Amino acid sequence: MIDYRDKTTYIEQPRFSCALAAQQTVLAIPRALPIVHSGPGCVGKTFAFTSYGAGFQGEGYGGGGTVSCTNTNEQDVVFGGEEKLSRFIEGAFKVLKGDLFVVLSGCTSGIVGDDVAQVASTFALQGRPIVGVETAGFRGNNYLGHELVIKGIIEGFVGDIDARPKKGLVNVFSVVPCQNPFWRSDLEEIKRLLEAVGLEVNILFGNESAGVEEWKAIPHAQFNLALSSWVGVETVELLKSKYGTPYLHIPYLPSGAEATSRVLREIGVFAGLDQNRVETVIRKEEKRFYAYFVSLADFLADFRNNIPFELYIIADSSYAAGFGGYLVNEMGFVPKGIYITDDPPPRKYGAIEKVFTDMTSDFNETVLFLTDGGIIQKDIRKKLGSSNKAIILGSSWEDKLAAENGNLSLHVSLPVNNSVIINRSYAGYNGGLRLMEDIYDGIFRRGNIASTTQTQ
Repeated sequence: MIDYRDKTTYIEQPRFSCALAAQQTVLAIPRALPIVHSGPGCVGKTFAFTSYGAGFQGEGYGGGGTVSCTNTNEQDVVFGGEEKLSRFIEGAFKVLKGDLFVVLSGCTSGIVGDDVAQVASTFALQGRPIVGVETAGFRGNNYLGHELVIKGIIEGFVGDIDARPKKGLVNVFSVVPCQNPFWRSDLEEIKRLLEAVGLEVNILFGNESAGVEEWKAIPHAQFNLALSSWVGVETVELLKSKYGTPYLHIPYLPSGAEATSRVLREIGVFAGLDQNRVETVIRKEEKRFYAYFVSLADFLADFRNNIPFELYIIADSSYAAGFGGYLVNEMGFVPKGIYITDDPPPRKYGAIEKVFTDMTSDFNETVLFLTDGGIIQKDIRKKLGSSNKAIILGSSWEDKLAAENGNLSLHVSLPVNNSVIINRSYAGYNGGLRLMEDIYDGIFRRGNIASTTQTQ
């Protein structure tokens, strides 16, 4: 594998943005607003990739072209831009309506050493709801930026308070807003299921979040749930250290009935929930799920010659594991290549691979950690050969690759430039049904499909 951090190499078709794209993490908190201290163009480019390029998700409240930015110039580089930033923040408080302001730094301010955290703290001492976070792009990608923003809010806004644990209250740390193009509906599905088994949920981001009030309640949770491969684990460890809150780490986002039921049982045991209630919810959800599942039997029999069975996934580790386990264990797909694109720390590789192999030995030798789209596509072409029985779960970039042999492509990771995503989720029971539907619907978009296999 080529290490993209080697300055003599470059990434073709990157699947993530820089740390500054954590502006979308801020915007995912209802009535929270970013203030960006960076050069001109940074805000627009990160928005173009992580929101417009994530299924045209729109600006939301204060996003896109309306994000406040200092647009640092040559004078700021030479003499420093902290004074300019201070004036800018003062102006923002006069004209913007927000419950929380998060000041983010870009590469320019990061290089010259402007201390956005210190500047923000002067306003916080006046009682203003504001924190500053160092998110210069060279610090890492937007998975890192996401966690930096969360930690910054916990340390600088939630602060040091006495925790009063409330039984049944859980904070959820899971998908990265916009970097996961289905984040809004995924979080809604997660909250729906957790509430069904008896929990009160601080989902923290998206339409189902109560905004700043949920963040202030973080210290009072009975436990924290990291429903993610590796992003969010440092956050729940911080909360354990800071407030003494225990946490449960489930290293994938479940899709389909088998994995979702397993996860709900694990959460139920950890939280000390009424197991009868948990099992009642599972029975109800599984009954509905498998009723729809069985209804596919006629279709599968009639179109069996057109149905793909070779599986390629190009996605972040949390989604790749959730999709992979469901499609292989429940749908009968044969994994050919699983490409992990979120650039997890190398020390996490072994644990991530174990998640796959614990699901089934079919994943042995299929999991690769790659951030270069060119290398990924080269490897897929080699494995595909002349096959036209594959489904490639990836991005818009894989459409052409899939079309070369008449294979199928489904968008599950950035960039998504030719699909509109409004209320779509592939998580949980409902997400598993949607994923099944979208995969098999694709054989008709491929064209030249006879009504039955007998007439081919």
